[in-house]
Amino acid sequence: MSEALAAGALPSPAFWRGKKVLLTGHTGFKGSWMALWLRRLGAEVTGFALPPAADQPLFAAAGVNSAVRSVLGDLRDAEAVREAVEAAQPQIVLHLAAQALVRRSLADPIETFGSNVMGTVHLLEALRSRPGLACILAVTSDKVYLNQEEGSAFREDDKLGGKDPYSASKAAAEIVTYAYARSFFDKAAVPVATARGGNVIGGGDHSADRLVPDIVRAVRSGRPLELRHPEATRPWQHVLDCVNGYLIYAERLASVADTPRALNFGPDPSRPLPVSAVADAVFQALGRKPDWVHKPVPGSIEMKALTVNSDLARQLLGWQDRLAGPSSLEWTAQWYAAEAAGQDMHAFTLDQISRFSTP
Repeated sequence: MSEALAAGALPSPAFWRGKKVLLTGHTGFKGSWMALWLRRLGAEVTGFALPPAADQPLFAAAGVNSAVRSVLGDLRDAEAVREAVEAAQPQIVLHLAAQALVRRSLADPIETFGSNVMGTVHLLEALRSRPGLACILAVTSDKVYLNQEEGSAFREDDKLGGKDPYSASKAAAEIVTYAYARSFFDKAAVPVATARGGNVIGGGDHSADRLVPDIVRAVRSGRPLELRHPEATRPWQHVLDCVNGYLIYAERLASVADTPRALNFGPDPSRPLPVSAVADAVFQALGRKPDWVHKPVPGSIEMKALTVNSDLARQLLGWQDRLAGPSSLEWTAQWYAAEAAGQDMHAFTLDQISRFSTP
C-alpha cells in the first residue's frame, strides 16, 4: 500500500478520548468508517441506524458492531430517535443517516423525504432538551446547491435547491438544521452546523447505482460496466478524506465560537474528473482492462457537472485531501482486492485508518 499521503490536519485523540458520541447512520458506508475511526480515537460511540442493508456488508465485514453500542431503529420513528438520544447522552452528535441514492429517491420520494427531512427534524427535536451538548454536525451533500449546470464550483453561500427528491431533501435538511439552530440551539450556546461532502469512494461500498461498486460487480461477473453518463463530472473523494473533514470540523465547532455553520469538503475543483476517466482508472487499479459501454437513460435528470469549492475548510481547518487523485483509487482498489482474497477486513480497514491518520 502506498505511503504517499499529503500533509493536512487530522483529528486529535486528546479531544475525542472519552467523548460520548451519537453517530447516526453507523451501519452505512461512511458511517461504518467513521465508527471505527472514532473508536480508535477513544470515543464512546452509540450508533443509531436501520439494520445494515444487503448491499452494505461493510458493517459486518469490518466488525463495526464491536466498535459501537449499536441501536437499530428508524429516523422516521420519533420515539425511537428520542430513546436513542436518551441512551447515548451525547456530547457530540454526528448525523450521517440518510437515504443517499438519487435513483432510489426517484423511485420512492416519500421514503427519501421522510428519512432525510423528517428524520433530521426528529433528531434535532430530541436533542434540543439534552444537557451537555458540545456540538451537532449534520452531514448533507454536495447536491444541496441549485445547480444550473454551469460547471462552477459551489461555495457555501450559494443558493440551495434540488431537481430530484434526494437533492431537494438534502437542501431541505439544510434549512431545517438552520431553523433549529437559530430558534433553539443558539440560545443554549450549542453550535449546530452542516457539512457538504463530495462523491465518496472507498472500500466496502456495494450500493446499487454507484460507480465503484458497479465496477467491482462488473469485474467479478465478467460483464461490461454500463455507464449512464460517462461525460459527467463529480467531486470524487476517498471516504477517509471526507470523514477526516467531518471529525476536525466537529472539533472546531465544539471549541471555537466563531466557526462557520456550513462547510464544503471536496477535492480540488481545478481538476474535474469525468465518470469515464474514473472508471478507466479503477479498472486499471483492479488489474483489469477498462470494459464499459455507454447506456443512456432516457429522460434522466441526473446532473452532468458538479463540483464544490472547499477553500474555506482548507483555510479554516487546515484540511485537505491526503489521498488525492491516483492514491484514492489505489486505496479503494486494494480494499476490494483484499475482500476478494478473503482477508480479515476488520484488520485491513483498521490498517487503512491507521496509515491514513499517521502524521
